[in-house]
Amino acid sequence: MIKYVVGFIGLLIWLFVLHILNKSKLNFWHFLVGSAGAFILMLVFLQPFLTQPLARIVALLSSLPGKAAGIYSAHYKYGVIFVESAVGAISLRIDFECSGIIEIIAYLSLLMFYRVYTVYERVYVGVLGVIAMVLSNALRITVICLMIYFGGIDTYYVAHTFVGRFVFYGLSVMIYFYVFTKPQIIKQKVGSFRYDSDK
Repeated sequence: MIKYVVGFIGLLIWLFVLHILNKSKLNFWHFLVGSAGAFILMLVFLQPFLTQPLARIVALLSSLPGKAAGIYSAHYKYGVIFVESAVGAISLRIDFECSGIIEIIAYLSLLMFYRVYTVYERVYVGVLGVIAMVLSNALRITVICLMIYFGGIDTYYVAHTFVGRFVFYGLSVMIYFYVFTKPQIIKQKVGSFRYDSDK
């Protein structure tokens, strides 16, 4: 209960500071304070309710290839995937860190205050970005499960710590490029020259 009271007070202070920064036309600080505040507030208010449903969705999506091939299965209700290899079996639990909730909240926090897009465009790109990140995370879990199935449970550490993260963060960088970097470059104006000019 105290957490929510503090969070509500923080919300009011954050909105007040954002109002001042917006009136002062300090766009960089508005983006920075807005994104950081949105991230913290979403972690406080949304994360407890979204982590488990998201873990179930990721478990369901990542289990589809395994179920189709008959090599591993999932218990969606608990966010658990059971992988049985030739040299042993292991249960993978999709928890807070593996659900992708932190990365999704960070993405949405940045997008909320990214003024390259209109409000409508931010909603549209936000929905598409979240779907892409969920699918990327499901692919990460799928790669981990396949490595464990074919390589045995001894490959878990390498699969989870290195290969899985490389897959997920590699795809995340691509999402960030197409959502944040490319539109900024295209809409950038240098003197009378614009990158999106038809000339």
